[in-house]
Amino acid sequence: MIFDRSETMSTDERAALQTERLRDMIDRLLAADGLQASRLAEAGVKSGADVSLDHLSRLPTTQKPDLWENYPFGMVAVPSEDVVCVHGSSGTGGRPTLVAYTEADVKLWGHVMARCLAGAGATRESLIHNAYGYGLFTGGLGIHHGAGALGAAVVPISGGMTARQQRLIQDLRPDVLTCTPSYAVYLGEAFAGDGVDPGELSLKVGIHGAEPWTDAMRDKIESLLGIKALDIYGLSEIIGPGVACETLASAGWLHVQEDHFLVEILDPATGESAADGELGELAFTTVTKQALPLLRYRTGDIATLDRTPSPDGRTTVKMSKIVGRRDDMLVVRGVNVYPSEVEAVVLADPATAPHYLLVVDARSTQTQLVVCCEADREAADATAARLGAGLKERLGLTCEVRVLAPGEIPRTEVGKARRVTRWEPDAEPPLPGL
Repeated sequence: MIFDRSETMSTDERAALQTERLRDMIDRLLAADGLQASRLAEAGVKSGADVSLDHLSRLPTTQKPDLWENYPFGMVAVPSEDVVCVHGSSGTGGRPTLVAYTEADVKLWGHVMARCLAGAGATRESLIHNAYGYGLFTGGLGIHHGAGALGAAVVPISGGMTARQQRLIQDLRPDVLTCTPSYAVYLGEAFAGDGVDPGELSLKVGIHGAEPWTDAMRDKIESLLGIKALDIYGLSEIIGPGVACETLASAGWLHVQEDHFLVEILDPATGESAADGELGELAFTTVTKQALPLLRYRTGDIATLDRTPSPDGRTTVKMSKIVGRRDDMLVVRGVNVYPSEVEAVVLADPATAPHYLLVVDARSTQTQLVVCCEADREAADATAARLGAGLKERLGLTCEVRVLAPGEIPRTEVGKARRVTRWEPDAEPPLPGL
C-alpha cells in the first residue's frame, strides 16, 4: 500500500519540491540567527535563493556535539510557545540529546510513520502491537503517531512485561508487531519456551529498528515468530522513527522519505560527499522540520544509497541496512571491525542462538577480540572452530570464540541490546568463565 503520491513522484517533480523546501529552510535558519545561521553566513549564504540542490554539498554540516554544546534549546528555531513536546536520547557525560517539536512537527512525524506502516502492509483494519518504549525515547510514540495517521488501532504496551505481552498477542490477535529486533527474538523465545508454535500466532509482519541488525537476525526473528520482519530507521535529531523503512517490495532496502529529509552519503573521515553505492556516513537535511531544523546533520550511521525505483512504484531513494556506526567501529590489531559483520557470521551458523557479546580484551598491548555466543556445549569445540574460520575469512582477523551454554549471555527485555564491552586491565571478567 502506498500512503500518498509523494512516494511515487518523478525525479524532476521531487527535485523541484526539494529545492523549494530547502530554500525555505535556509531562510528560516537565517531568521533564527543561531549557530547554523552564522555558519551559513560564513559560507556566503545570504538567503535561500542562494542555494540549490547542486549546492547542498558546499553547505556547512551539523553534528551531535553542536546539540550538546547548545543544550537544551540553543538550536531551536521557533518561539518557546510554539514547542508542544520534547523528545530525546541519552548522551555522553549525562547530557541527553534533546529535540523540540511543534504541532506541525508531530503531524509530520505521524505522516511519515504512516507511510512506513502502510509500506509494511498495515491498513486501517490493522491492530498494531507496539512494544517500543514510550516516553522520552521516540520509538513508542513515533509508531503511535503513525498508527493514528494511518487510522489503525494500536496496543500501546511499551517495553518489558513479556508475559503480559504474550497474553495480549494471543488474546487480541494483532497483525503487526513493532519493537526492537533484539526484543523480537526475546519475545519469540518466550513463546517457544511456552510451547507456542509460530503458526498459532496472528502476527503477519514486524517492524524492527532502534539498533543495527543483520539479515541473519531477520531469519531468526521470522522463524521464531512466523512473520515478515522489516527494518525501520530513524533518529531523534531528524524526527524519530519514520525517516526510512523497508516495504514488502523493497528487497531489503529502506525507502527514505526524501521529500522531507534530504539524504547524502559522506566520507566518514573527511566529511566530503561520496557517490551513491559507496559505503559512507548518512547525513540528513530536515527541510520541513520547524522547531529544530538541521542542515546536513551527520548521523554517524554507515550505509549506502540506491536510486532504483521499487516494483511497487515507489521512486524515493533507498538506503541499505545500517552496517555500523562511525563511532562504534572497533579497531583490533589494526583491523576495522563493525559488530554487524561479526553478527552476520555468528547468526548464520545453525548451531548458535541469536545472542552474542563481543569482548574487546584490552588487558595487554595486543588487543584481542573475544566473540561470545551460545550453542550446545557438547558440540562447542566444533562450533568454535567453524565460527573462528568464518570470522577469519570475513574480517581478516583471528578472533577467540567462546561458546557458552544457552542463557549465559545477558538478555535485554527493555531498550537496546548490549553487544560490545571492553575488558580493561585489572577489571573483573565481563562474563563468568572468561
